[in-house]
Amino acid sequence: MSTLPDFELEGSIWLRSGSQQWGNAQRIALLAQIEACGSITAAAKAVGMSYKGAWDAIDTMNNLAGTPLVERNAGGKGGGGTRLTGRARQLIATFNRLQAEHQRFMQHLASQGLTGDLDLMQRLMLKTSARNRLLGEVSEIHTGAVNDDVRLSLPGGQIVRATITRDSTQELGLKPGREVIALIKASAVMVARQEADGLRLSADNQIAGRVAQRRAGAVNDEIVIDLDGGGTLVAIITRDSAERLALAEGGEVYAVFDASSVILGVMD
Repeated sequence: MSTLPDFELEGSIWLRSGSQQWGNAQRIALLAQIEACGSITAAAKAVGMSYKGAWDAIDTMNNLAGTPLVERNAGGKGGGGTRLTGRARQLIATFNRLQAEHQRFMQHLASQGLTGDLDLMQRLMLKTSARNRLLGEVSEIHTGAVNDDVRLSLPGGQIVRATITRDSTQELGLKPGREVIALIKASAVMVARQEADGLRLSADNQIAGRVAQRRAGAVNDEIVIDLDGGGTLVAIITRDSAERLALAEGGEVYAVFDASSVILGVMD
């Protein structure tokens, strides 16, 4: 019998301005590299960001910090340069101290044997307007010129496909084995029944299951589908559609949704 790997407890620090998140470890590292290199191109390369992504991050930080952190000198991409303000240097030092304290705190929690419970609680406390939240693991990523086709393996063995931009793939740090949460609005999920001539739809995701509940509404019905292999999806469809499909508890159905309707999130 194989043994489960030991749990590891990890965490990260984000800086906020009002309700907006504007700084994390990568962005602080970008600031530090700008100080070391004096070049946005070299700094971006050092932290694994694109040139455009680095400038987008700098603009966000400058806008939300309340005071400039990075100043650009004339000369453009090929000349001139960038430099940090005194406020940015102070911020780096403060962040490094917070990071060290945070790491000691995480190590203390890990030593208490709480890792598994904390991980579960983090997932349960995730707030989102999407009714459907599925935990999965990235199994494949097919890259394209603009968008990537990301395939997730759910605990029950089902495969969910998501179409997201390449920038989003990089920003989320997606790679095979990475744990993610797939968000799908109930209104984006269609319900289909397989007829004698077979089920032929263009939607990328067609997951088999059974109707667990049909909750009737004045105009729309809420259909709760237990997926084969485990997990649940909720669909909101019109009452006329539910009647036409003769949906009843226990009936075999497919939960159908486009890959572009799937939003991916990571718990960092």
